[in-house]
Amino acid sequence: PPTHTELHQPEARSRMDHPFTVVVAIDFGTTSSGYAFSFTQDPEAIHMMRRWEGGDPGVANQKSPTSLLLTPELKFHSFGFAARDNYHDLDPEEAQHWLYFDKFKMKIHSTTDLTMETELEAVSGRKVRAIEVFSHALRFFRVHALKEVKDQSSSLLEGDEVRWVITVPAVWRQPAKQFMREAAYLAGLVSPDTPEQLLIALEPEAASIYCRKLRLHQVIDLSLRPMTNGLSLESDGSRPFDSSFRQAREQLRKARHSRTFLVERGTGELWSEMQTGDRYIVADCGGGTVDLTVHQIEQPQGTLKELYKVSGGPYGAVGVDLAFEAMLCKIFGEDFIESFKAKRPAAWVDLTIAFEARKRTATPGRSNALNISLPFSFIDFYKRYRGQSVETALRKSNMNIVKWSSQGMLRLTPEAMNELFQPTINNIIKHIEELMQRQEVQGVRFLFLVGGFAESPMLQRAAQNALGQTCRIIIPQDVGLTILKGAVLFGLDPTVVRVRRCPLTYGVGVLNRFVEGRHPRDKLLVKEGRDWCTDILDRFVSVDQSVALGEVVRRSYTPARSGQRKIIINIYCSVSDDVVYISDPGVRKCGAITLDLPEALPGTVAGAERREIRATMQFGDTEIKVTAVDMATNQTVRAAIDFLSN
Repeated sequence: PPTHTELHQPEARSRMDHPFTVVVAIDFGTTSSGYAFSFTQDPEAIHMMRRWEGGDPGVANQKSPTSLLLTPELKFHSFGFAARDNYHDLDPEEAQHWLYFDKFKMKIHSTTDLTMETELEAVSGRKVRAIEVFSHALRFFRVHALKEVKDQSSSLLEGDEVRWVITVPAVWRQPAKQFMREAAYLAGLVSPDTPEQLLIALEPEAASIYCRKLRLHQVIDLSLRPMTNGLSLESDGSRPFDSSFRQAREQLRKARHSRTFLVERGTGELWSEMQTGDRYIVADCGGGTVDLTVHQIEQPQGTLKELYKVSGGPYGAVGVDLAFEAMLCKIFGEDFIESFKAKRPAAWVDLTIAFEARKRTATPGRSNALNISLPFSFIDFYKRYRGQSVETALRKSNMNIVKWSSQGMLRLTPEAMNELFQPTINNIIKHIEELMQRQEVQGVRFLFLVGGFAESPMLQRAAQNALGQTCRIIIPQDVGLTILKGAVLFGLDPTVVRVRRCPLTYGVGVLNRFVEGRHPRDKLLVKEGRDWCTDILDRFVSVDQSVALGEVVRRSYTPARSGQRKIIINIYCSVSDDVVYISDPGVRKCGAITLDLPEALPGTVAGAERREIRATMQFGDTEIKVTAVDMATNQTVRAAIDFLSN
């Protein structure tokens, strides 16, 4: 096997000395977002965000929809329910000039060459820089959270006493994480001069940290009763699945009026059932992505160790919405749907919201259809566009699973609902099954389903049927808030995840002495009479390698000429470790390290080419970091690592 770079042991961490008095976490989701906070004096109490004005009736503690409305002049107007309602109330003519964004986080996941210039398209088609959209949203949360923290704290808060935590999917690559950090700087959460005040937390990791604290009555265990042919009946004829859920929902309702969650000091009872070395999978099923993490708990300290690199992909609940949109295109024609979106953007948003609300109520056993009311403007617009009624379109489409009701509703039969959910759910189950078959993951005892999509009985039943025999499936109560609570705990103690796995192989290109017969001739470079081989990948870390927190990789660099003020080193990455040259297939340039050289001290030996700059890189954190020192003077050199300006 290729020799790994020596990894140095952790050094004493001085940066933790800064006294934060409060940790504020923002769970910035694809479909919904929220914040929570905790005072460092009282770390067992996690305070959840205030109720939102305009929230859906009967649902307290609910996160806010991740929706943003900007004025035609690109100024911030509103966020969340308020943005939804205000957009709805605009005159259709006017609405075309306003910019409404929802589910915009997925764009960051799917853009391969993300930069500060990447644009997002509003519903009406107008474009604006993505970084602006994200910073508007983060600024909104900053204002709300700080106001609430100040209301609850007796002392006066200085800005630097707040530690911010922002969650991102673990499957996100480095540029996307850096993008979130840049958006936070732009939003004024923290200053770029104090980067340690902001932590980027990985969503499934946060969930895992919170699950450690769970007590048995705080979870729903899907695997307690065996299923016979997918449906076992209780003695009273009810379905066990539904009744255990009813109990949990009831407990939840009681807990709702209090917005402060108390967490266990050590680890909760669920964990005391686990032996050291027990492995579990956290499947974070969100709106946009599904993230799978495998952790092992280390007793007695309760720290976590990642056993296999994170996997997953864009299989979140949004997939069901897209399937619905595709179904509408099939019935009414893609050209009509596109035209309707452009001309009646607010009505289109109404329709998607109506579907989302019904989607949440879909259960596997239901026998009756789900009704979705079509906005009047849809019916009217279709008649003018096609010269025929919506009803006729449905009849002609031969979609027997979708009917038209006389009250002006689309009736989705249970078969239709199944069809919309199936592809996304199958992707999730397939992914978990593939993960469980891996060598490193043998013997998993628990599967935690977290994230908003985990609330869906459709997904729960599918997981139970496919995986219930192999491990215990656990769903925390209030599962949509799990990540938020875990992110607060992570901010209180970022050292709780002690070992992570590298998602990619990272390295730089170097010259080595040319060896005849081993190196290809086209890599030969003759320099000052010596034969060199170019483009050799010098590995920093390998894909799926274990890296402990604080472990570092060190490399020394020398400026090529005296008087040089900057050294720029390109970083390359690859999903496989089976690479020798940076020109190999699958290797791509993914970032650059910049070292700013101070001027050589007057009176020192000329011969700057022997000057040595030692760079230290850290791969065990949620983000890759670099620091550097000028060995001659022992001065710190400004070092930056950039994944966004490729």
